[in-house]
Amino acid sequence: MRMYIQTFLYKYIVFLYRIQEKKFDFLYGYRYNNYHSRIEGQQKSQNGVFMIVRKYMKNFLKYKYLLKELVVKNIKLKYRRSYLGVLWTLIEPLLQMLVLTLVFGTFFGKDDPQYPVYILTGRLLFGFYSSATKAGLKAVSGNASMIKKVYVPKYIYVLSSVLSNFVTFLISLIVLVGVAAVLHVKPTIYLLEAVVPLLILFVFTIGCGLILATLNVFFRDIEYIWSVFTLLLMYASAIFYQPTKIINSGNSWIFDINPLFMCIANFRNAVLYGQPMQMSYFVTSSAFAFVSVVIGVILFYKNQDKFILYV
Repeated sequence: MRMYIQTFLYKYIVFLYRIQEKKFDFLYGYRYNNYHSRIEGQQKSQNGVFMIVRKYMKNFLKYKYLLKELVVKNIKLKYRRSYLGVLWTLIEPLLQMLVLTLVFGTFFGKDDPQYPVYILTGRLLFGFYSSATKAGLKAVSGNASMIKKVYVPKYIYVLSSVLSNFVTFLISLIVLVGVAAVLHVKPTIYLLEAVVPLLILFVFTIGCGLILATLNVFFRDIEYIWSVFTLLLMYASAIFYQPTKIINSGNSWIFDINPLFMCIANFRNAVLYGQPMQMSYFVTSSAFAFVSVVIGVILFYKNQDKFILYV
């Protein structure tokens, strides 16, 4: 009898020990697996983002020659059947500068011999933004026949429209160099900073182009609304008047929410005034450019498969 009792107690103790051991293994295994699953999830998400970026960069490089041909095509079509051709890129801003100087010089620039350079710097940057966004707006809807026949990443059309206008804008800067030399604008070391607002404006224009191209596919009224908006934007960007007049009147918020004005102001500081950039304008305009690109890419990416149904 004693022997049976001892055997029973021994088996019972072994049973309890195994239960405790399994419980420990279960809890430890759960915590271990949960921890490592979280680590693996974070690594997968990071790898996923990296793979997506790598995929689109590879896709972009694959179509870089097509992008180049589209840019050349857009420039040729812009001056098709024109006797002067690309020379209009130089003549047009020069004529606009003369007209604006004659009209507004009496009121805003009669005491400033370099007022034409002031107008030209603002008009060139605004002209690029206005023409590039309008071209980007029509980039998808205007290439409907090609989109329906051949597969090409649809953002290529928007990017080529902005790039072609940026190329003509860079050519038109030759006029600015000539006028500045004639009016004795002395270059300084801060002239090197002129590249920064141009790059910010270029990125901001791409973001706006992606947003407008997406919206225009579904709402064709965007084209007319944007034409009115760019007109208002021109008057809010201090192209032919000094911004101090608006700032002193207590309406400086007009410039605080206008990244185009900030790019123009920093460009003028570098080219005309020989002063360093305003860091507040640099940071704010950079933030606007970054946000516009992020919103534009997300909006365009989520809706690009529906374009073929509406163009």
